[in-house]
Amino acid sequence: MLDVRPGQEGAFEAAFARAGPLLAASPGYLGHELRRCLEKHSRYLLLVHWARLADHTEGFRGSPRYLEWKSLLHHFYNPFPTVEHYGRLGAPAI
Repeated sequence: MLDVRPGQEGAFEAAFARAGPLLAASPGYLGHELRRCLEKHSRYLLLVHWARLADHTEGFRGSPRYLEWKSLLHHFYNPFPTVEHYGRLGAPAI
């Protein structure tokens, strides 16, 4: 969940359009979805699909792309989001 400062939704969406390719250029990236909440317009759901957990936690997070991601997006959040990782039921852990 990404809670964006109210009134900043348009600027966040424009910044995310610039940030999305940073994810796509990362090894292990499989795709992502950004959805806006219908009830609370300043809340978004971001799902990023990675081949392996380490592709996110070590690869993307340890890359220069992540530094650019942070500068584009982190100032929009209030509160700062908690990042969690999920796997498909019945699938082997990655």
